[in-house]
Amino acid sequence: MSLPAQPLSPLDGRYQPAVAALGEFLSEAGLNRARVQVEVEWLIFLTDRGFFGTSALGAEQQAGLRALVTDFDQSSIDALAAHEARTRHDVKAVEYFVRDRLSALGLDSIAELTHFAATSEDINNLSYAITVRQAVETVWLPTLRGVIDRIADLAREHRGVPMLARTHGQPATPTTMGKELAVFAFRLSRVADQIAHSEYLGKFSGATGTYAAHLSAAPDADWRALSREFITSLGLTWNPLTTQIESHDWQAELYARVSHANRILHNLATDVWTYISLGYFRQIPVAGATGSSTMPHKINPIRFENAEANLELSSAMLDSLAATLVTSRLQRDLTDSSAQRNIGVGFGHSLLALENIQRGLGEILLDTDALATDLDANWEVLAEAIQTVIRAEVAAGRSSISDPYAKLKDLTRGNRIGGAELAEFVSALDIGDEAKQRLLALTPATYIGLADELVDELPPLD
Repeated sequence: MSLPAQPLSPLDGRYQPAVAALGEFLSEAGLNRARVQVEVEWLIFLTDRGFFGTSALGAEQQAGLRALVTDFDQSSIDALAAHEARTRHDVKAVEYFVRDRLSALGLDSIAELTHFAATSEDINNLSYAITVRQAVETVWLPTLRGVIDRIADLAREHRGVPMLARTHGQPATPTTMGKELAVFAFRLSRVADQIAHSEYLGKFSGATGTYAAHLSAAPDADWRALSREFITSLGLTWNPLTTQIESHDWQAELYARVSHANRILHNLATDVWTYISLGYFRQIPVAGATGSSTMPHKINPIRFENAEANLELSSAMLDSLAATLVTSRLQRDLTDSSAQRNIGVGFGHSLLALENIQRGLGEILLDTDALATDLDANWEVLAEAIQTVIRAEVAAGRSSISDPYAKLKDLTRGNRIGGAELAEFVSALDIGDEAKQRLLALTPATYIGLADELVDELPPLD
């Protein structure tokens, strides 16, 4: 017995509630609504300028046409599907859908200006620019900024909490948990700002980007200026030089930046996962939740693991789109058409990851005792400070020790040195008394440099 029809993608099944907001823009229905918007605005644009003896539409007529966009609903989706079943062409279906509205408004006299001098790609490229911009600006980017704010909050909260650093996975010069989280908040803020200033380009220049059809119908019109005016009226940036398609470079740039943000987030997820593994973060049990089907004690860091997987999937899709979309054979081929239908998939996996990271960061608590214990077990990390102070003392003429680095290397490399042993070693050093007292007062927990203050380099929260 066969199953009833099921969603093939988990984004449309298991995870649909987490990514539903993107469907408003990056779904087939969202794209079609934007196509209707472009067709309607082009028609209004032409009649406003009195092309071919037309008169500007009245406010009520314009509102009636724009209602096709503002009132776009399931009946609109069904009507478009019926048109496409006959036309076998999605943009042609949109044209007929708009013509139906013109007839209902008694505007059959201007019906031939629907889709006037436009190739399907004139409609599509503007529609994708509109929908991607809306999805980024109203859904994805605010969610990213929410995660950044959460990381920054944690950075400020834990700014002064000392932590043993691990370079190459080995004990290293201490830092603070807050400073390490601030690094991620700072990195993500830079990329978020770059994405916020992204350009969304558009073209409206005909079958091969030459305005040939436009000029054949109205040779005296300044079609380049009109194209620019129309595109900017939609909140987009005019691309003056294209083939049949807008070249998609803005998309490649945007998707590369989103993929970059994904990879920073992936780094955050793996680091937090590791801190949990080390016991630095304790996970807060969720009532009723099961960590393992066989080991009752377990609380697994699944939010961060889920985020890793979805960030990898998102970047794979966005990287593929960025690579594919910048190439079109000669003046146009259709590889972009199929590829762009997956834009929502790329953003969907990223949004799902953001949601998991946000939840995961809210389900952990810093165990300061664990951090302190780890620091106290690794006094050898002060070797850097000691050999550096000796170098300064030698340079100042207050010490005759030769090769301070080698001296500390012999003492500490591969060895675990306790506080008492290190104090004994420092006490015997041929250095000035002030420097010696400074080193004797130093502990792994206080050897954090400016880590606390560096958190202030974070940009202020909005």
